[in-house]
Amino acid sequence: MQEDSLTRPTAEADLSAVVVPLLKGVVYRDDDAARWSALLDLQGRVRDYVAVLGLELSLDEAEGYAFLRSRVQAEDETMPLPRLIARRPLSFPVSLLLALLRKKLAEFDAAGGDTRLILSRDDVAELVRVFLPEGSNETRLIDQVDTHLNRVADLGFVRRLRGQDNMIEVQRILKAFVDAQWLSQFDARLAAYRAQLGGASDEE
Repeated sequence: MQEDSLTRPTAEADLSAVVVPLLKGVVYRDDDAARWSALLDLQGRVRDYVAVLGLELSLDEAEGYAFLRSRVQAEDETMPLPRLIARRPLSFPVSLLLALLRKKLAEFDAAGGDTRLILSRDDVAELVRVFLPEGSNETRLIDQVDTHLNRVADLGFVRRLRGQDNMIEVQRILKAFVDAQWLSQFDARLAAYRAQLGGASDEE
């Protein structure tokens, strides 16, 4: 009995050290190898623990990231749980940028080689430029790209490189939010994006 009382606090502390960062956001293997190892060892307990909160663990061991998402609740549940993790509505430009970055990540993976997709601000601006009317103001375009990149970074889908503010790394967790099925319909979505942008420019 005494042995149980001595080991239990340590076990609970280990679980807390894994769950608390997950409640704050995405946990990456490359950020903390020890925490990632603990998460793999404790993932069964983590799943049971967060299920009580109406959450589920999404873990991709190959890509090296994990996060919590709200559990899909059955329609016949008598007492639906409130959402602990709020949905974040995205503006059209941010949605477009996420789609373009996801497509770029797919092309990058298909080419093989390095596992980190690093892009400059100019690279990102070039991705967006093809959707804008000819003759768009270059300075305004760069300012808009920076604004939208800041929002995407806040969401955790890109990371600015330390000491290089004009360089970003596309986080691989983007693959979990923009999946292969969505990507297979990408061309049709881009056509819709172009139509929407064309309509917006006509109104201005």
